[in-house]
Amino acid sequence: MALTKQDRRIRIKYRIRKRISGSAEKPRLTVFRSNKQIYVQLVDDKEGKTLVSVSSLEKEIDAKPGINKTEQAKLVGKMAAEKSKAAGIDQVVFDRNGYLYHGRIKALADAAREAGLKF
Repeated sequence: MALTKQDRRIRIKYRIRKRISGSAEKPRLTVFRSNKQIYVQLVDDKEGKTLVSVSSLEKEIDAKPGINKTEQAKLVGKMAAEKSKAAGIDQVVFDRNGYLYHGRIKALADAAREAGLKF
């Protein structure tokens, strides 16, 4: 039986999650990508808490007309880095959540690195 795209991504996601975990000092930066939006969370897996969350639905990003989804991802990555710096977090473990590391996921990660987060 053939796997759907979503089933394949979920298998990859579980394979990744077996190996990586976040803590309060070095949380897991996880990305969710829908067809129109992109979401980022910094998660402390030991406590089971979300420390910082940012999405492309934030007022500062959503109010900009005429930007494409890759540019949205760059803004989300930059904003996630700024919010995490304000929360006292400078190192994270990157969780691409089963998505391929290119396009919007890569743009988000690169923007977060440029803004000062260490992966």
